[in-house]
Amino acid sequence: MQLKVKQVELVHVRIPLHEPFRISTAEVSVKDAIVLRVETSVGVGWGEASPMAGDFYVAETPESSWEALTTSLIPALQRHGAVTCEQVADALEPMSDQAFARAGLESALWHAAAAARGKPLWALLGGRNRPIASGVAVGITDTIDELVDKVDGYVGEGYRRVKIKIKPGWDVEPVAALRERFADVPLMVDANAAYTLDQADVFEALDRYDLMMFEQPLAGDALDDLAALQQRVTTPICLDESAETLEAVQRIISKGSGRIINIKIQRVGGLQRARQMHDLAASANLPCWLGTMPELGIASAQGLHLATLDNFAFPTDVESSARWFVDDLLEPPIVIDAAGMLHIPDGPATGYRVNPDKIAKYAVKRACV
Repeated sequence: MQLKVKQVELVHVRIPLHEPFRISTAEVSVKDAIVLRVETSVGVGWGEASPMAGDFYVAETPESSWEALTTSLIPALQRHGAVTCEQVADALEPMSDQAFARAGLESALWHAAAAARGKPLWALLGGRNRPIASGVAVGITDTIDELVDKVDGYVGEGYRRVKIKIKPGWDVEPVAALRERFADVPLMVDANAAYTLDQADVFEALDRYDLMMFEQPLAGDALDDLAALQQRVTTPICLDESAETLEAVQRIISKGSGRIINIKIQRVGGLQRARQMHDLAASANLPCWLGTMPELGIASAQGLHLATLDNFAFPTDVESSARWFVDDLLEPPIVIDAAGMLHIPDGPATGYRVNPDKIAKYAVKRACV
């Protein structure tokens, strides 16, 4: 199906978090996102460009995404004429290096195409309708006792995997405490590239605790060092910040830099690039899982549909809407069941409805292009 972009309404929304989210390099207490309502030749689609504010994970910000969308990406796609969803990534990539902005615009076109065809998004992406296991991500806390209490609550809610953030000085001790309290809970650590190969002894120590994976222990471009570290530990290394492009994933494969790939739709520039990364990893027998930044419900719901592809083998970072946010933009909200599973609602596109009143409530800036 070909479609043309007619008009795009952009709304910068800001929704408070229940608690600050702390990683090794930064902390945020609100969630910023740019919501896109895209009018196309086949109907309306919704997208979300969702970088965190400030210096968090990546250099892209809500402001840089807004600038890229309004001055470059949307006008260029309007001039481009009719495209298929599969062609949008190739059309947008040369126009801007703002992957989050590209993801927000491209995902809205996938949404519009699925709605127009009366099909769920997973069917267009080549997935299959299945429940998705949800894993919880827990930021750095002030004390180990606080961390253990938080994890205890999330395990009680049914989450199928626990991920904790680590940094130098906050690594082996919290993991040891969690393993003492939760001997059988699937557990992993995420370093957000906070270590160097000179600190390999930390991961050799963590190797004793039966972890699912070490997520991004070293810098994103340190593929040779990551390969060397993987040779020294039995726990699989998962690449996240390293896996931003198809070319990067191919280098990961060729160097043996890790055994698992975390795919984030926003980071890689949209659904098509994420799907291609999934397929490339599958061809090399590298299992994947769907990561988040985290995003609000629009992008999270689209991520769930992508996560129905077969090589997404580990629990996703998509959590219940109420996990982080005091509110969300979808009806119904995203929830996990008692067994820690996410179920995609029946219906076309994502199966969720966007609530315009909530968008208006949390809007801080609007524009039409």
